[in-house]
Amino acid sequence: MASRTLLATACCLVVLLLLTLGGALVEAHSAPWVPHRKAAPRRSLSTTANAPESGTADGNATENNATTTFDVGSFGAAGDGKTDDTAAFQNAWAQACSSAQPAAVLVPAGKRYLLKETKLSGPCKSPRVTFRLEGTLVAPADKSGWPNPGHPRWVSFTGVDGLTVTGEGAMDGRGESSWRTSCRTNHSLPCTFAPAALTLASCSDVEVEGITLRNAPQIHVLVERCRGVTLSGLTIASPGDSPENDGIHVGRSDGVRILGARIKTGDDCLSVATGTANLYAAGIECGPGHGISIGSLGRGGSRAEVSNVTVDGARVSGTLFGARIKTWRGGSGYARGIRFLNMDMDRVRNPIVIDQSYCTTTDPSRPSACDHQLSESSAVEVSDVVFGNITGTTVTRDAIRLHCSEAVPCRDVVLRDVHLRTRKRGEKNAATSSCENVLLAESTNVSPVPCSSAVTKD
Repeated sequence: MASRTLLATACCLVVLLLLTLGGALVEAHSAPWVPHRKAAPRRSLSTTANAPESGTADGNATENNATTTFDVGSFGAAGDGKTDDTAAFQNAWAQACSSAQPAAVLVPAGKRYLLKETKLSGPCKSPRVTFRLEGTLVAPADKSGWPNPGHPRWVSFTGVDGLTVTGEGAMDGRGESSWRTSCRTNHSLPCTFAPAALTLASCSDVEVEGITLRNAPQIHVLVERCRGVTLSGLTIASPGDSPENDGIHVGRSDGVRILGARIKTGDDCLSVATGTANLYAAGIECGPGHGISIGSLGRGGSRAEVSNVTVDGARVSGTLFGARIKTWRGGSGYARGIRFLNMDMDRVRNPIVIDQSYCTTTDPSRPSACDHQLSESSAVEVSDVVFGNITGTTVTRDAIRLHCSEAVPCRDVVLRDVHLRTRKRGEKNAATSSCENVLLAESTNVSPVPCSSAVTKD
């Protein structure tokens, strides 16, 4: 009897074992097949070319669409602020530009790189080139470093489509010698062009972000003949008495965006020249300087065309002007679709200005030198202009000045929600508004009362 019980128990165990094995086999057969893989080695997001001959990316970098980085130090840049590193930068750029994949030129932090006039040109084979500025670029201390006497450029990117300039580094233009020899400073000297610090010319799809520019010999950032340029988070700083020292100058370009900039300079914080269309600027801190300007336009009887320019959100402090449009007599063309919106003026001499008799002379002590201007029979037509939500203080009584051409009056000018007062609180607002040859399309909630100190001419 016992033997039968043991036999039955054994049979049950065998059956259970067979059922368990069968279920496992069925489950394994029905599960998706996963191939066995070795653990892949960790790959850097970029590969670094450590020598000039390492100009092409390795296979892994190409497969992963990584960025090949070309360190200027590997091309001989000393970074001691004394040795001329121009050739090293140009060689590093040539390798990056000719790369078959995205590439970057790295300027390491903690060093100062002396560069003479440096032209970094395209078109590039690389779909996108990044110039990563972490160190400091230093310009020559005197004009002997500028071999081009006509229109010198310090660092220029020309003919590059798909460019990013970024980093926490700086460009020090060391412009003191140029300022001392400027005809604005020494009226006995002839007027010449000093170098722009950073030039973007004939480029498209460009981003410049985060860098600092200081003490440019003349213009800090020059954008000309470009499309699709975004400048964001820039810091620009020069003394308030540095001559002809614009912060950002845009001309003959379409689709430029300026998103956040702190600009202290001796001339216009932002100047918009002929050929500019579809420009948008927001988050601008301006001062000292000459404010934010459209123009000057039409000099020497030339034709000017500016359209669809919006400045939306700016704080302007301690400047000569705030929001300004300036044209020379005798020019032709148009400036239209201009919007100055949401601006805070603090101690600005002339907060809102349209001046169609603009003139500048090399010798401020001789204002009669402007008498040579062409006749007022023609002018750049100014129309469709809005000054909206502009508040703050002026250090003079002349808060709003709209002085236009008798032959070509300003048309469709809108003043809306504008409140400007003389600086001293507690005193009656003595600010005034003067107009000449301007046709207002709207005047709503404006102080001082528009055109209160002059008669508007039709």
